[in-house]
Amino acid sequence: MIKKLIFFLVIVFVAIQFYPRNNNNISKNKSEYALALSETTSDSVLQILKTSCYDCHSNNSVYPWYTNIQPFSWWINHHIYEAKESLNFDEWGTYTLKKKEQVVYEIKEEIEEGEMPLESYTWIHKNAVLTEQQKSLIYDWVKRN
Repeated sequence: MIKKLIFFLVIVFVAIQFYPRNNNNISKNKSEYALALSETTSDSVLQILKTSCYDCHSNNSVYPWYTNIQPFSWWINHHIYEAKESLNFDEWGTYTLKKKEQVVYEIKEEIEEGEMPLESYTWIHKNAVLTEQQKSLIYDWVKRN
């Protein structure tokens, strides 16, 4: 019985590898609505956001090797989909002033509470962990917006 179950699980695992992954790479070109093009944001803040936030909160994610394996791909794409629902830096220029104010407040709150970037993301992406100096730069940017 155990052998049949293991065999079945292996077959299912192999079969789901053929299910296509939906990549979050809408366009390699910069969106005309991207934060970098629609706001005066310093290069240092943009670099922090690109390193720590853009993989989930933009239209172009960099996918590590393990996202070629199902079900990891589904899990990661679900995170990206949810992240873009709340904030997409490539669509920043389409946000109303009220939406921008709400988003920058949430950015500050998420960083203060240590909720972002996600711990599951920083396990693999150590360079995405925010230093106190980087947090300070983000807070200053948030205050200006």
